[in-house]
Amino acid sequence: MLGAIVRFIVSALVLLIVSWLLPGISVAGFTGALLAAIVIAVLGWVAERLMGKRVSPQARGFVGFLTAAVVIYLTQFILPGMMSVSIIGALLASLVIGLVDAIVPTELR
Repeated sequence: MLGAIVRFIVSALVLLIVSWLLPGISVAGFTGALLAAIVIAVLGWVAERLMGKRVSPQARGFVGFLTAAVVIYLTQFILPGMMSVSIIGALLASLVIGLVDAIVPTELR
């Protein structure tokens, strides 16, 4: 349980940093980033269950990259007012988050 909490906190911090660095994505504070991290995790889990393992971040393929961008983009509709993402922002965020995941694997976060 503690590992999951730490993972969501780290994911929220990564979202905050990404929203600060990249155009086209904004998150309303740490609470918004934490809720977005939870929603992104749930939507990613659903996408993986529906489409198989090749859409998971560990696959790091083009399909996984696009799936992550779609998940990030859809999150803004679930959390209106807490997160705003353009299509380009979702693609850039997916790229940066994928690079972070390549450096710091999910199992370590």
